[in-house]
Amino acid sequence: KRLKEPQLLHLAQAKCYAYIYAEQKNLEEIGVQMTYCNLDTEEIRRFQEVYTRAELKKWFEELVSEYEKWARYQMEWRAKRNASIKTVEFPFEYRDGQKKLVASVYRTILRKKKLFIQAPTGVGKTMAAVFPAVKAVGEELGEKIFYLTAKTITRTVASQAFEILRKQDLKMKVITLTAKEKICFCEETICNPDACPYAKGHFERVNAAVYELLTSTDEMSREVLEEQARKWNVCPFEMALDVSQWVDAVICDYNYVFDPNAHLKRFFGDGVKGEYLFLIDEAHNLVERGRQMYSAELCKEDFLAVKKLVKGEAPRFAKRLEACNKILLAMKKECENYKVLDNISHFGIQLMNVLSETDRYLEECVDKEVRETVLDFYFQVRSFLNIYDGLDENYVVYTEYQENGRFVLKLFCVNPAANLQKCLDKGNSAVFFSATLLPIQYYKRLLSTEKDNYAVYIDSSFDTKKRLLMNGVDVSTRYTMRSREMYQRYATYIFRVVKAKMGNYLIFFPSYRFMEDVYQEFTQLLASDEEEMELVVQEKHMDEEERENFLRAFEMGREKSLIGFGVLGGIFSEGIDLTNEKLIGTLIIGTGLPQVCNEREILKSYFDQKGLYGFDYAYRYPGMNKVLQAAGRVIRTEDDRGVILLLDERFQREKGKEIFPKEWADCERCRLDIVEEKIRLFWEKQTDN
Repeated sequence: KRLKEPQLLHLAQAKCYAYIYAEQKNLEEIGVQMTYCNLDTEEIRRFQEVYTRAELKKWFEELVSEYEKWARYQMEWRAKRNASIKTVEFPFEYRDGQKKLVASVYRTILRKKKLFIQAPTGVGKTMAAVFPAVKAVGEELGEKIFYLTAKTITRTVASQAFEILRKQDLKMKVITLTAKEKICFCEETICNPDACPYAKGHFERVNAAVYELLTSTDEMSREVLEEQARKWNVCPFEMALDVSQWVDAVICDYNYVFDPNAHLKRFFGDGVKGEYLFLIDEAHNLVERGRQMYSAELCKEDFLAVKKLVKGEAPRFAKRLEACNKILLAMKKECENYKVLDNISHFGIQLMNVLSETDRYLEECVDKEVRETVLDFYFQVRSFLNIYDGLDENYVVYTEYQENGRFVLKLFCVNPAANLQKCLDKGNSAVFFSATLLPIQYYKRLLSTEKDNYAVYIDSSFDTKKRLLMNGVDVSTRYTMRSREMYQRYATYIFRVVKAKMGNYLIFFPSYRFMEDVYQEFTQLLASDEEEMELVVQEKHMDEEERENFLRAFEMGREKSLIGFGVLGGIFSEGIDLTNEKLIGTLIIGTGLPQVCNEREILKSYFDQKGLYGFDYAYRYPGMNKVLQAAGRVIRTEDDRGVILLLDERFQREKGKEIFPKEWADCERCRLDIVEEKIRLFWEKQTDN
């Protein structure tokens, strides 16, 4: 009812058809009708206009000439880029295993396949993936590289790899996408023209801003993008997305490709695909991230809260909300802790009614705070219904009481492979790589549905004599073994390891609670001894500055030992790069097994029913990955030397040992009474060498 005239973009498409048809049929004038239909009420609105062929011709030629400069730029740039790629060579002397990696990546792209790479730290995985992908683009085996990561630090490493190749006069435009919240110029990220001066008139200026940037520089750093956005007074985030369409490589988070709510529709929307090459770094993270992206949940209490807000002015909306609340109430009465459900189609139908009413309400709501709450609820419902439409055998639907007392209905994606595969099918090939992709069959099953994917295992070129790997067999983190005596034992282990050699150490614990208990015992131990040591502790919910301060402590020279206390699987147990003397030892307390909870038990049951080892899929493999990642903090380069201690007797069990990497075959057993002597001997040998 508020539509006064057709939308400009819709009309422009119709005018293109009108001009072509008028030319073909030699018509002097032609009518254009735009028809709009309300999907709920089926009400029809029509807009009619008659144009002369002369005015359509003038309009169309202006449009095409504007388009032509972009097409011409693209053709000329590709020719220049491809010519430069031919002259680029691998920038380093090949390390052991690296040449095999490069060849495997290139072969995978050539055959339009997928490749899983397990390669230890120090092999040079990033360059071994980037270089052959760049070569493949030059030979037109792909049009654009997407380098996907889980963490900011790995995006920096990828960007540096491209920069190294550009020193050989490689012509390649590479952009790193920064999250909207981080790159936004405003204090609050409110994306509407009334609140943001960069949003007002953005679309009138952005094309000129992007074209000028592309034709004046190959540098697409965040600083360059921000400077251009300020110059043209446009949104830096939206401008970066527009720039990404014209560059040769995009470095970004997983969610820009895989997340159904955040993926880049210009590349991965319905019916859209391209000659993309996906390089997926730290691919072990994609299993859990995939589960999060393709799962959805709704909370009963949210329906009641929204109903309370709207019942006075929107009784029909409130009625729809109450219908859903009643179904959730019935589910709640049948649920003690959690309950797996076979069918929720009755709830799905009622939820569609809620979505329609929410849409209608939002069109007329003027109260800013109420609108914001209802809008958040609307997005949750929409996301839930989108996931609901794709429910299949890879999902488990269940209800549960959360720790805070809230009651939720969850669509849990237990195996994200099918959903990830749909996204990967938008491109030509994909390379998954990580230092911890063991066991490889676990990741192949959960990251892709194809059965003929390639896999390659690269042996470590690192001299194991420079690393001491031991397993303390007289301690355990099992719940039945936890006591003050055990915490004291762990504290003594830490003390003796650090006493054997002054330096920087990281200690990783199974939980914050366990860390606090051992930390308390350790500080008491320190107080009763003359040994001086500095301690830094990971806190819950650390901001960026606090994280940087924690890591900065390891960069500084000092006269005494530094010990960092952290949590296994947390922000400091993977992705950080502390080389040489910045870190000489890591102690890993516990096997990394996730805590028993409803979600893990549902995973276990699901994979058991599939004839697989449910405990391995839900607990052992994710736990071992955390251990391997934490251990990988010590040895980063061929020159590094260090000590890795696995402190839990459960590592000695066959099931644990069989997923050790090959290079862990020399793992020694040790006990508290001999650990200090063994470490002293190790460091003495390093000094002699």
